Amino acid sequence: MDSSNHDDSVPRAAMDVSDLRRSATGPALERGNLDDDPIVQFGHWFRAACDSDRMDPNAMTLSTVDAGNRPASRTVLLKYFDKRGFVFFTNLDSSKASHIAANANVALLFFWRELGRQISIRGTAEKVPTGETLRYFATRPRGSQIGAWVSSQSSVISTRSLLEARFEELKQKFRDKEVPLPSFWGGYRVIPAEMEFWQGRTNRLHDRFLYTRQDDDRWRIDRLAP
Repeated sequence: MDSSNHDDSVPRAAMDVSDLRRSATGPALERGNLDDDPIVQFGHWFRAACDSDRMDPNAMTLSTVDAGNRPASRTVLLKYFDKRGFVFFTNLDSSKASHIAANANVALLFFWRELGRQISIRGTAEKVPTGETLRYFATRPRGSQIGAWVSSQSSVISTRSLLEARFEELKQKFRDKEVPLPSFWGGYRVIPAEMEFWQGRTNRLHDRFLYTRQDDDRWRIDRLAP
């Protein structure tokens, strides 16, 4: 790269991406199209995302806040959902778990680009019962079961080879036997208090509907300005 052409007024690490945009052309989203129950509505949209051949339609951004009120986000995988909420699994010694222990208020975000759709969820996270975790753990690929034992998630390590060596050690230890559930591994259910359904539309006049849980557990539905 010829540094003589560099504009010193622009930081070298900077990049202007203001022209990166894509016009949304999704179908209209009207109140009459929505189910009264946001979990049911989520199911409709989730099945459409699965049918769209999108990679990892169950990938969701989980946002938490630590004890110092500093936010953090990461991608986790939704494993199942029902009328109670949305379930994911993780190492219980991870940073996300410590954040939830300090502040159970969390947010989830699903973004399905191919459909021009987004669902954002705010609620509280609670641990799922051990029996429920055990049933899911038994369905995981064997390598993933061993991997759950290997990693002290979010801790500092000096080299990847430590993980690989530990994996081989445990692979031998559990040879010809079931891999037990680690005591430090489990699941969380996010119980929604709010769910927003966003449909991209032309000219940035997007359709947005917010479900808010009421004291009687029924849901109020409001249209929001884009």
